[in-house]
Amino acid sequence: MRVLGIDPGLTRCGCAVIDGSPGRPPRAVTYSVLRTPPDAELGHRLLAISDAIAALISTHQPDVLAVERVFSQHNVRTVMGTGQAAGVALLAAARAGIPVAMYTPSEVKASVTGSGDADKGQVTAMVTRLLTLPEPPRPADAADALALAICHAWRGAALQRRAVASTALGRGLPAGAWGAGR
Repeated sequence: MRVLGIDPGLTRCGCAVIDGSPGRPPRAVTYSVLRTPPDAELGHRLLAISDAIAALISTHQPDVLAVERVFSQHNVRTVMGTGQAAGVALLAAARAGIPVAMYTPSEVKASVTGSGDADKGQVTAMVTRLLTLPEPPRPADAADALALAICHAWRGAALQRRAVASTALGRGLPAGAWGAGR
């Protein structure tokens, strides 16, 4: 499965593409941080993020987009910018017909490090180790985007299988019958 991970931000938006699946080591395809100037007009900043994400989608053809779910912080201005950048990512995925999965920061941390309370240094260290990167991805936004993609590659497939099984059982099919012949 190819996953495009987005750590949304208005000034710095982390983007990463990985190939991965449960039980197999993930492989980094590309990662970077999109930057927009804080003094630029908001619409132009969002357009730049949208265009960059659309280009990543076109170039790398991901199967799914994993984006960090925006959560409440003390700084309302930061939350607004993060939410706007996340919305642009969702729109780019919808335009390309790509499904979207959203994860909270604690879900991502738990998936990658084993602890939902891990700090950015621990996430970066585990991402570096899991992807066997020669050096830690910098800045932290790139590592966070990689972590989001890894989280989905490992958790998303299991969640999707559970949803399919739940739907099959809801139709009265015996457990396991939904996967017959695949």
